[in-house]
This record gives sequence, C-alpha cells and structure tokens, in this order.
Amino acid sequence: MEKFIPIPSRPAPVVEVGLIGWMRKNLFSSIPNTLVTLFTVYMMWIVLVPFLNWAFISADWIGDSRQDCDSGGACWVFVTVRWNLFMYGFYPEDSYWRPNLAFILLLGILVWLSVPRLPFKKWVAIAALTVYPVAAYTLLYGGFGLDVIPTHRWGGLMLTLVLALIGIVVAIPIGILLALGRRSEMPVIRMVCVIFIEFWRGVPLITILFMASVMLPLFFAGGTDADKLMRALIGIVMFQSAYMAEVVRGGLQALSKGQFEGADALGLSYWQKMNLVVLPQALKIMIPGIVNTLISLFKDTSLIVIIGLLDVLGMVRQALADPAWLGYPAEGYLFAAFMFWIFCFSMSRYSIYLEDRLNTGHRK
Repeated sequence: MEKFIPIPSRPAPVVEVGLIGWMRKNLFSSIPNTLVTLFTVYMMWIVLVPFLNWAFISADWIGDSRQDCDSGGACWVFVTVRWNLFMYGFYPEDSYWRPNLAFILLLGILVWLSVPRLPFKKWVAIAALTVYPVAAYTLLYGGFGLDVIPTHRWGGLMLTLVLALIGIVVAIPIGILLALGRRSEMPVIRMVCVIFIEFWRGVPLITILFMASVMLPLFFAGGTDADKLMRALIGIVMFQSAYMAEVVRGGLQALSKGQFEGADALGLSYWQKMNLVVLPQALKIMIPGIVNTLISLFKDTSLIVIIGLLDVLGMVRQALADPAWLGYPAEGYLFAAFMFWIFCFSMSRYSIYLEDRLNTGHRK
C-alpha cells in the first residue's frame, strides 16, 4: 500500500492593501529600492519646495504693471497683462470672437468624433474635412461680410494651432500616398516617392522654412506675392509628409503577407485592398508613430519665428524685449512650455485611449 507523505502546511502570504501596502511593494521592497526612494524624496524636497513657493505661494497674480510684482516670487502679472498678445498676436481685439468661434467649432467636432456613442460620425467627419476648413478660413481671414485680417497680424497660440492643424490634416493623406508609392511595383512612381521622401527627410526644417520664405517666390510669376504664412505651411507640410510616409511604411511592413494574399484571393482591386483590408489594420499599428510625428510637428511650429511669424513662443520673446517687463524670462518661458505641454500631453493621452479602443485583435 502506497504511503502518502503529508505536505507541511505553509502560512498564506500576507497581502497588504491600501497606500501602505502599495508603498511597501513599490517603494520599499528592498534595501536598494528604499535608498533610491529616500534619495528621490530628498531631491524633490530640495527642488520642488522652493519652486512651489516661488511659483504659487509667494507669486504675484493681480496687477497691471511690474510695480505690482514686489513679493519676491513669480510675477504672473506679466502673463495676465500680455494674455491677449500670447493668445492672438496682433489680431484686432474686437474680432477675437472669430478665432474663438472657429476653435470652439473644432473642439465640438473632435468631441463628437471621440465619443463612441454619438451618431452620424461619418457625416460629421465629412463636414470636418469639407465644410469646416471653409468656415474656419472665412472666420479667421475674412470675407462674406467680415473684415479681412491679413495673416501677418496673426500670432500667438492661434497661429501655432493653425499651423499644427493644417500640417496634421494635410500631411497624413500625403504621407499615406507617398508610402504606397514607395512600395509600388511601378519603378517610376517608386523612384519619385523615394527621392521626395529622402530629400525632405535629409534637410532640416529650419532650412526648408528659409527656402519657402526666400526661394519659393522666385518660382512664381512676376508680380505674384505669395502669403508668408502660406509659404511656411507648404514647407511644413512637405517636411512632415516625408516623415509620415516612413511611419506609414513601417505599419504596412508590420502586416503579415497573408493579409495581402487574402485580399488578392478575394479578387479585390488595388485600392479596394488598401481601403478595406490593409490600411485599416496598418493604421492601428501606426497610432504611436503617427502621434509621435504629430507632437513633433506641433513643437516644430515654433521655428517659424525665423521667417518673421510669431507663434506663442515668439510672442513671449517679443514681450520680454519690452523695457517695461525686463527681468521676467522665467515666467514667460514657463507659460509657453505649459501651453505646449497641455496640447502634446492631450494628444499623447488620446492616442493611448485610441489604441486601447481599437485593440480588437489582441484582447487580454
């Protein structure tokens, strides 16, 4: 008869819950981890406490001149006094409602397309690509009974958003076409796309902006005066399209060969295969790369200052040159950095939400 040896009983592991349990598990799980945690807390105490005291506790918030900044902390009065300049540039004050309305409409469209349960998304998307650009251009520039406000008066955060949004919307479809062309079986199309992509990727954006501002008018007919903002937009779109094309090409290469062969077996044409089978799957894979390129584009808009256009960072620099506000560069640059961080962080978080929502093929 087989003899069974009893297994000695062991106490159940102690599972700590709550904040204390989380800290013991993540911050004080070992001696090295504890030392790193204590050192990090010490450095944060040295750096963060003085910064918070300067930025919030001892800061001046209310006033209309530098004489109101006498507490020794941050002078946020500089930002509040120059708020309209940082937001709209030299746009006429009595017309602020026009860019406000344009961006409220854009925000409404984005919210409508982002909320899963709202209906008519197809029609809203079509309107966003056809009707909204005309309405936004009319509101910002003028026409149809509105006063014309030339683009050299645009500036601040408004100009940053205009450049970023137009660059994003136009660069994505051009990048997709370039990526498809680079993988084409037709040698001429493939060669043209390769040359275009490698040329624009090999030149710094600052050089492209100079070329768009100085050399591009030489190719126009005599007497033609191209808008400076339009020239900058052309350069930005061409530059970002090349980078977007490589992101799309990476997504296409990530798909298995069986997806292409399955679409061919169904008898689909080239464009049907791309629209119905390949691109929907590739775009899900490309979300992190696309968002990374869009964030880079949003930050690169600050380079337009070299051709005389002043975005939010350019407006901060110009305001700091005012003799009445000398000595407050930290407040101005922190404000500009915070504006860029808000939009870049929002794009990053939305991309994570989109990845989770579209992750239908690899459920955990």
